Amino acid sequence: MKLLVTGGAGFIGSNFIRYLLKNYPSYQVINLDKLTYAGNLDNLSDIEKSSNYRFTKGDICDQKLVEEIVSEGINVIVNFAAETHVDRSLYDPKSFVNTNITGTQVLLESALKFKIKRYIQISTDEVYGSVEKGEFFTEGSKLLPNSPYSASKAGADLLVRSYFKTFKVPALITRSSNNYGPYQFPEKLIPLFITNALVDKELPVYGDGLYIRDWIYVEDNCKGIDLVLHKGKEGEVYNLGGGAEKTNLEITNLILQYLNKPSSLIKHVKDRPAHDRRYAMECKKAEKELGFKPGVGLEEGLKKTVEWYLTNRSWWEKVKSGEYLKYYEKHYLQREKV
Repeated sequence: MKLLVTGGAGFIGSNFIRYLLKNYPSYQVINLDKLTYAGNLDNLSDIEKSSNYRFTKGDICDQKLVEEIVSEGINVIVNFAAETHVDRSLYDPKSFVNTNITGTQVLLESALKFKIKRYIQISTDEVYGSVEKGEFFTEGSKLLPNSPYSASKAGADLLVRSYFKTFKVPALITRSSNNYGPYQFPEKLIPLFITNALVDKELPVYGDGLYIRDWIYVEDNCKGIDLVLHKGKEGEVYNLGGGAEKTNLEITNLILQYLNKPSSLIKHVKDRPAHDRRYAMECKKAEKELGFKPGVGLEEGLKKTVEWYLTNRSWWEKVKSGEYLKYYEKHYLQREKV
């Protein structure tokens, strides 16, 4: 099988590529990534020389480039490429619309033109909006996004649905809860708070800190995507959650506890607009149809994540300093021109 993985230099995408190559050594993977601020080839330095892996720098909105790659005999497209940070979407919605919606449309057109066997759209629980305590979203719940980010992802999901219904593109959608684990860009809550705490820097908690999220260890999400890829039914949506609801404040205190840091590092800051109070999904469909079940509990996963950031300090220090951007501009892009 030959796969095009878009956004494969990012957090979840890089973990998924590593998972694929480990579990399916006969598969070939082409990684297409624009290398924006959150795309980092250091995430895949351990497999960059693998004979069945290739990286191409490029934008999923570039139809000519995408078609050139897909025409090489691609069987499957897995689309991780996206602008994902809610805060950034409040100040630059246009880039979210361009990448998340227009980019998805370009990929779907290529999938249609070259008759690929599977198209997997990686989405998010945020497309459902906020849910009250005691309730859970299912795959059939209405899409009620409340930020430019989640709206752009919901729009992409609807495009995927339309290409399946209208053009019979063999597309499937996964919607996962909040991922965490190795190689996550430190703008997200868990890696930001771990790396800040390690240097005794304040941890900025929005509002009262009682916003609830369901957390899934990134490797469990990769396993779920793998199941959808190989066993999922075309045209279907699959929720992939970790079954681990915690408030942001609870997560913050766990991080401080694991690092033996004082709670005085917590700083409550002004809340962001339209902040969803709670995300929670029911994942019975994926469990019943695919056998999906998270294998890493929150406490175990969080400890593993803290340990990873402790032992990979050079990775996150480079990322937070912006050094890796300068490095790849100087070294990788020059090599690409040769």
